[in-house]
Amino acid sequence: MSRRTRRAVPARGAARPTVTVCRGCCCGTAEVPGQDHAAQLRTLRRALDGTATVRVTDCLDACERANVVVVQPSGEGRGNGGRPVWLGLVNDPDTTADIVTWVKEGGPGLTDPPGILDLCVFRPSRRVRAELHDE
Repeated sequence: MSRRTRRAVPARGAARPTVTVCRGCCCGTAEVPGQDHAAQLRTLRRALDGTATVRVTDCLDACERANVVVVQPSGEGRGNGGRPVWLGLVNDPDTTADIVTWVKEGGPGLTDPPGILDLCVFRPSRRVRAELHDE
């Protein structure tokens, strides 16, 4: 029988914010006309490389608000009371740039979003939140 060295378990919560981009049944499709969806995702990934994790998910079940982006706090942000922020109608480069700016400054729990993003914030149904284990 061998003895293994036990390592300390890291603290809960991601070290950096996570930006989840919906690309399900409506988001990221021709149902949102005039939006270069591939460019939007490319912009988020390039601009936030090393600052946040950018991931793509299937339908977030908020199709009436396509395109949907969820910004989840880092562990530090969550420790400061930050919670996931759901943003809908993220359909232009300026809104995408505002998200990038906010996340680079720390995101939920560490800094307030630019005021214009208040127009995009919404609260999804409890069922959707439970399915995503965000709260």
